[in-house]
Amino acid sequence: MKTLKEMKPGEIAVVKKVHGEGSLRRRILDMGIIRGTQLEMVKKAPLGDPIEVKIKGYDLSLRQTEAALVEVE
Repeated sequence: MKTLKEMKPGEIAVVKKVHGEGSLRRRILDMGIIRGTQLEMVKKAPLGDPIEVKIKGYDLSLRQTEAALVEVE
């Protein structure tokens, strides 16, 4: 299992599953990170948090704890 947190800048992947529960999972889904969506890792901050991904034509910043809940392939 590979997560969004483990991706390197420039990599492209497809969302396989969003883990977690409650309001955190709902928030991730509301941002457009749903199964089957293609995303690209744009960059990571110097200390690793946050990360920036391009999804559905816009740039999105996520914390590493949120990115760890997104399984990609």
